[in-house]
Amino acid sequence: MNWTDPLDEMLRCRLETGRKTVTPCSLIIFGASGDLTMRKLIPALYHLFHDQQLPSRFRIVGVARREKTAESFRAELRAALDRYSRTQPVDDAVWERFAANVSYCQGDLTDPATYGRLQTRLAEGDDAALRQNLLFYLAVSPSHFAGVAEQLHTAGLLGKNEEKGWQRLVVEKPYGHDLSSAQALTRTLTQFAYERQIFRIDHYLGKETVQNLLMFRFANAIFERLWNRDVIEHVQITVSEAAGVGSRGGYYEEAGTLRDMVQNHLLQLLALVAMEPPVSLEAEAVRDQKVQLLKSIRPFTPETVARQVVRGQYTAGGGNGQPLPGYRQEPIVRPDSNVETYVALNLFIDNWRWAGVPFYLRTGKRLPRSASEVRVTFRRTPDVLFAAQCGADLDANALILRLQPDEGITLRFNGKVPGTNLIVSPVRMDFGYRAEFGAYTPEAYERLLLDALAGDATLFIRQDEVETAWRLVDAIRVAWDGQPLQAHEFYPAGSWGPAAADALLTRRGHHWKKPQANGQATHETIG
Repeated sequence: MNWTDPLDEMLRCRLETGRKTVTPCSLIIFGASGDLTMRKLIPALYHLFHDQQLPSRFRIVGVARREKTAESFRAELRAALDRYSRTQPVDDAVWERFAANVSYCQGDLTDPATYGRLQTRLAEGDDAALRQNLLFYLAVSPSHFAGVAEQLHTAGLLGKNEEKGWQRLVVEKPYGHDLSSAQALTRTLTQFAYERQIFRIDHYLGKETVQNLLMFRFANAIFERLWNRDVIEHVQITVSEAAGVGSRGGYYEEAGTLRDMVQNHLLQLLALVAMEPPVSLEAEAVRDQKVQLLKSIRPFTPETVARQVVRGQYTAGGGNGQPLPGYRQEPIVRPDSNVETYVALNLFIDNWRWAGVPFYLRTGKRLPRSASEVRVTFRRTPDVLFAAQCGADLDANALILRLQPDEGITLRFNGKVPGTNLIVSPVRMDFGYRAEFGAYTPEAYERLLLDALAGDATLFIRQDEVETAWRLVDAIRVAWDGQPLQAHEFYPAGSWGPAAADALLTRRGHHWKKPQANGQATHETIG
């Protein structure tokens, strides 16, 4: 990046003052041959190294079951980097320096001998920091989390003794499949490590635009004063996916959208949008407020689930002129499956700030567009003056935070159309990250890996946060158990979901809004 003018120099200084302090360490990746390692972890680590964000001394050890040499492992990583790197082409010289710190340890995760070999590998060399500061990344099935932690502890690699160096454990979602399993997993992991050593990752929280939610809310007085029930009419949070389940049919049959997306991603976004200001930006202060917000959500009962939650499953349809299969036609999916691929919810937050304000959340597979956005709709002006004359043409003001793609923020308000007649039209002020800050946007895993290496848990999920989210989701799941999908709960692939999701809003006089595309405002409703 070339810094050429005073404004750019100021931005560079601001970025440098926020640089993380990372001590020399070893990063051990379990599941090193898997898709997550190839697509996300290694590209993220390479870019951190390229940008001189990794410590001066580090090493990466991949652990997996397949037989391979360190050289063949590095060759696989380089091929993956050539395909998935956010910058092309890959810098050969930088890669060679990075790859010199990468090695491979073969072994089955259930075999104690694997951990003996790993212990021997980590004991090599004279650098005490590389032997004692250890980050274990579990890019494996959640069913292996407890077993790997126990084996690491038995091998003397993971423990609660932090007198010499540090050890941390990073686990991917899903963290349990309900409240009781999440609690059981925590009980097991905390036998071998303190809660503060466990980093539960949700990649959504690493997205630059998601991180900007707190900055936007609490660093701008003009909006902070408006963020309450007196001014805001309702809030919509949309995370839509154009893709189907694809090769993840087996996983989806066990999870479904409620567990896969609502329990983590959507509730995390809701917490950041609606939480109270923390007393500081320290990790525990931020996480305290997120937990308080989640605890303030009105609990679901079977009766309120029937009124306030909609599920759906996509059937065969079409998108961009191409036929698309239904969920039941996807690989490893039961032909009579009742698993939901779409969920829409109407939530209420019972606290002083948000009492009475409806929050609408929705997410689904095989929708027309892949997009994530938060839309805050403000209360309308009184029905006098312009509202009386212009009627329905006077649109409600709205603030749209586009999280992906085309990241940015749009403020919609009413303006007069030039001319002699009094004609009103919605207009917008638009801020785009790319236009303002250039093309550089780090991947979510870059930020999260760096935070884990630095011991900053702000963007990771705490035990009580996980459990509070599961309590909300479990109540919905219980209400659905034994209830087969009804005809009105199916939706064709390429549509915006079942018609029942529209009724969820129209009974309160609201309508779903389409996520913006390419920064262009849109105000038509979704049918």
